[in-house]
Amino acid sequence: MSIKIDSMIDTTDNSWRVSLEGELDVSTADELKKYLHKIVDEKNIDIRLNLENLDYIDSTGLGVMIGILKRLKIDNKEVYIEKPKNNVRKIFNITGLDKIFKLEG
Repeated sequence: MSIKIDSMIDTTDNSWRVSLEGELDVSTADELKKYLHKIVDEKNIDIRLNLENLDYIDSTGLGVMIGILKRLKIDNKEVYIEKPKNNVRKIFNITGLDKIFKLEG
């Protein structure tokens, strides 16, 4: 199992654009957690997670996203979930996280 993470700052809306590719599960969640905390330490702004190339997510991956959202909410920032595949969107819907995160696309 592997995950590829790319990010950049989008100056048009002052947010991190983070693209995930592969699988986000117990074997890759720690890598994403460290990565997200590092970029938030660098600049604490909204995060837009592009999931169009994310094939799979489990509860550990969801936990990482919840953790970073909690950290951002302290400063009234958001995590946006963009373009999730149907199977990934279904996990957000089943867990009720579609009401906590801003799902787009």
